[in-house]
Amino acid sequence: MEKSVEWQFDAYMQDIFQMQEADAKAYSPLALAYIGDSIYDLIIKTLVLSEGNRQVQKLHERTSSYVQAKTQSKMMRAMQGHLTEEEHGIYKRGRNAKSVTPAKNQSVTDYRRATGFEALLGHLYLKKDWKRMLELVKIGLDSLEEGQGHAE
Repeated sequence: MEKSVEWQFDAYMQDIFQMQEADAKAYSPLALAYIGDSIYDLIIKTLVLSEGNRQVQKLHERTSSYVQAKTQSKMMRAMQGHLTEEEHGIYKRGRNAKSVTPAKNQSVTDYRRATGFEALLGHLYLKKDWKRMLELVKIGLDSLEEGQGHAE
């Protein structure tokens, strides 16, 4: 049986860069949010790019509406009812973490909820639970479409 592409990428990356296995539980909530922010950005950019080739400025404009704290906060509210107890705990740790950087052009509530969202994604990414991570992002994105909750 052929191993999945995801496993291969992860194995190649660990081999090429001589990386040790990451233990998601060993990282602070803000470290989880740091990687979660990047993973979410990659997911959104991949989705936007899949809509077709266009000018980079247009791609950026489309992406920006999804990656701002206000939108992530709305997505998190929709996702909360779908979280396991462990996932909810990770989210709360991220949400309650004291960030060094203040919220920029966002409410403190949205910024903190977005940090919890990113911490949860970072945790799932490091656990290699990519399927669950994408399922939750899909729930959040679907909620935006239902409520027209993001700027176009």
